[in-house]
Amino acid sequence: MKWTDSLDIAIALYDKFPELDPKTIRFTDLYQWVLDLEEFDDEPSKCGEKILEAIQLAWIDEAE
Repeated sequence: MKWTDSLDIAIALYDKFPELDPKTIRFTDLYQWVLDLEEFDDEPSKCGEKILEAIQLAWIDEAE
């Protein structure tokens, strides 16, 4: 997965952390959790706030 795969990342995070409310997470935590995903393979420096927002929104949609 790459940073642009926000929906796939959100699904993986939802599966890994089903007890978390994605509305309450910090971007610093989200950033690290994405980097820690086994399927994730992209440069850490390619991430920005808009990417993290897209991942968070997709995760919220997945959780609901």
